[in-house]
Amino acid sequence: QVQLVESGGGLVQPGGSLRVACAASGMAFRVYNMAWYRQAPGKQRELVAAITSGGSSNYADSVKGRFTISRDNAKNTVYLQMNSLKPEDTAVYYCHAHVSLPGYWGQGTQVTVSS
Repeated sequence: QVQLVESGGGLVQPGGSLRVACAASGMAFRVYNMAWYRQAPGKQRELVAAITSGGSSNYADSVKGRFTISRDNAKNTVYLQMNSLKPEDTAVYYCHAHVSLPGYWGQGTQVTVSS
């Protein structure tokens, strides 16, 4: 069965950097469109960044210029490099994979930006 396992979350100070990863298994990773979502307490889950099977990416306006999504098809892994982190980036970050909707979700990894 399809599994998405996120890792790399943690506590970081404002202005710091963090990279989260999502390792996929049980699927033909290279044909899937991948994305990172996040959900802060009391807020709706929102799209942060997405990358297609062909490598095209797009970002939420709030993270443009700070976050970079990438994928390594040889490792069945998608990454989210987060720089210049702000307290408002604090959330649980979820990995999502789809060829067609609804797709698959990971269990999430907590990212906390605080001094």
